[in-house]
Amino acid sequence: MPRKRSRSAAFQGEFGAFSHAAAQKLLGEETKMVACETFRSVFNALRSGTVSHAVVPIENTLHGSIHENYDHLLECGVPIRGETSIRISHQLIALPDVRFRDIRRVFSHPVAINQCRKFFDKYRQLEAIPFYDTAGSVKMLREKSPGGAAAIASESAAAIYGGKILRRNIEDDRQNFTRFFLLTKQKESLAPSTTRWKTSLVFSTRNVPGALFKAMACFALRDLSLTKIESRPLRGKPWEYLFYVDLLGRDTDPAVRNALDQLGETTEFVKVLGSYRPTL
Repeated sequence: MPRKRSRSAAFQGEFGAFSHAAAQKLLGEETKMVACETFRSVFNALRSGTVSHAVVPIENTLHGSIHENYDHLLECGVPIRGETSIRISHQLIALPDVRFRDIRRVFSHPVAINQCRKFFDKYRQLEAIPFYDTAGSVKMLREKSPGGAAAIASESAAAIYGGKILRRNIEDDRQNFTRFFLLTKQKESLAPSTTRWKTSLVFSTRNVPGALFKAMACFALRDLSLTKIESRPLRGKPWEYLFYVDLLGRDTDPAVRNALDQLGETTEFVKVLGSYRPTL
């Protein structure tokens, strides 16, 4: 029997971060996980071959798109092979001997803090202090034991670093989900997926009247459904933009293929970032 290739996956943050949970959902707990401090280091690990896979957040239902990762996707050159979403539930976590009434400082990632504003409005004595990672803030509590401090992170982070959950589900909105992309050069089947395919691509148009309308017509004329369109500044060309698009369909489908061919004729640049099936 052929040997099964070992898998390793890079994600941003510490073990117990929501990106860690997404990587486990996409690849399974048997996959070797590599924690990275920044998104750039995640993509560098993938490009260099240090890891076989990478999992990165791309969009949050409350905070919006993670624009830095759109830029990295364009530069990376490794295709998107999968997608999943994770329910974001924030917990207030402290060391086991710390009581809620003793807390004065709360550490967490700025996005997590912003998603818990009602909690801080209710408890005015608490100072929110930005930190590089949600799970990393719990790890810091364990390593440094700062007085009167707590962290906002996942239930998993509390379990990994021996923290105690003092308040559960403190996020402002329970409909809080983050969408993640799986990147890899490998084509093996991963976690159970839906039968629906999605394709992500990026293009730029000429700076002339009707250019974006003509680009969108490539999809509309073939009844292709766009699930997202996002614009990003085109570096080196002030006031010109790249357009990132997600559509329903696979890049090998005749309708999608014809749309991409026509798009290539009416735009200055087109790149397919990947076709994939969202994980259940």
